[in-house]
Amino acid sequence: MDQPAPTLSVIIPAFNEEQYLPCYLPSVLESIGRWELGSGLRSEVIVVDNASTDNTAQIARAFGARVVHEPVAGIGRARNTGAASASGAYLVFVDADVHFPIEGITEIIRSLDTGRCVGGAVPPLYEPTKTGTRLLVAAWALYRRFYGGAQGVTQFCTRSAFTELNGYRPDLFMSEDVEFFARLSRHGQRTGAPIRHLTDLRVRPSHRRFEQWPSWRMILWANPVTAHLFLSSRRFWRNWYDRTVR
Repeated sequence: MDQPAPTLSVIIPAFNEEQYLPCYLPSVLESIGRWELGSGLRSEVIVVDNASTDNTAQIARAFGARVVHEPVAGIGRARNTGAASASGAYLVFVDADVHFPIEGITEIIRSLDTGRCVGGAVPPLYEPTKTGTRLLVAAWALYRRFYGGAQGVTQFCTRSAFTELNGYRPDLFMSEDVEFFARLSRHGQRTGAPIRHLTDLRVRPSHRRFEQWPSWRMILWANPVTAHLFLSSRRFWRNWYDRTVR
């Protein structure tokens, strides 16, 4: 007998993540497992191998994830490729280097199940040690608070909303998550199903973005003003994409 389609698809874009998947993917799987046990429903985990040159795909399969390949580097493109192969009515996008809260999936599904929420985000908790990068994190937090955005570290939505919005913009190499969330927010307002920020939860990203580059370089390249000016420039973000910093 064929199994019913999964209710939930968790999509993880991954570029050369062989070092990070074993550290962080188990927390996502544990959160999924708790929700499945309580609900009796099924999920799937899709790791999008985005032009990796290491053992990302093999490691993802070893953890039970389904691997799909996106040969063109680009975080928005990778997320869209994962969504195109997903079967769930609900989509959750999680970065590969994120420690996920055990109750996270349960709370996300609880929000979406009401039918009064088109999607949302779980805020990240960054804890950089460098003064410069703490200022950068604060600048982005202020930017998102003012514009109502949310990072793609963990975003979720209904499949129908994702399809209607045509997903993430593949031509953006930075802030594609903020841009998508702005459109998702407007969609929620139009349909009477506003987005939700699950502020009682926090996901904890790794500190690699702050450790691989000096503070001055992070501030120069990754501040909200620069990001906005060069959103679609592959050349400008080549160092961000050619190494595992994103």
